[in-house]
Amino acid sequence: MKPWIAAVLAATLLLGTAVARADNAASPGARQGVPWEQLSPAQKQVLGPYRERWNQLPPERQQALTRGAQRWQQMSPEERAGAQQRFKQWQDMPPAERERARERYQQFQQMSPEEQQRLRQNFNRYRDLPPEQREQLREKWRDMTPEQREKMREKPHNATPEQREKTREHGKERKEKDKDR
Repeated sequence: MKPWIAAVLAATLLLGTAVARADNAASPGARQGVPWEQLSPAQKQVLGPYRERWNQLPPERQQALTRGAQRWQQMSPEERAGAQQRFKQWQDMPPAERERARERYQQFQQMSPEEQQRLRQNFNRYRDLPPEQREQLREKWRDMTPEQREKMREKPHNATPEQREKTREHGKERKEKDKDR
């Protein structure tokens, strides 16, 4: 599995957990469970695998699952298929890889909003590259020593705003040249 898929999936799963915790902390009656009988037929259908143990689940877990079922019902068939695929990939990941994905998500959460935005933009630029260029970058990364990789990871953090702007401008120039080819 591609590491970025794992990271995105982990971020999605962990974000849902974080939102559930925040919701529980914010609402005074949030500690109450939701009896199975009070769920709507649509929620029961989505949450069917939990039926036998539903009433033994902690209230926070019940509420998080209920919100997840609600989101599921609002998804298009394509979105549902994608979510199922990502969940299957998550389940198939070795535990150590899942833990690394969780750690990367925690690191992302600790970044400033500007750093998060920069990381998203870099990811989008990478995703938009032709497959051949992405493969070249992956090969380059694989060929690096652990020290070189660490240096590359730290490079954006240590750059001054002027250096970052210069790098952005250089990237734009390269993109324009690539278009002209």
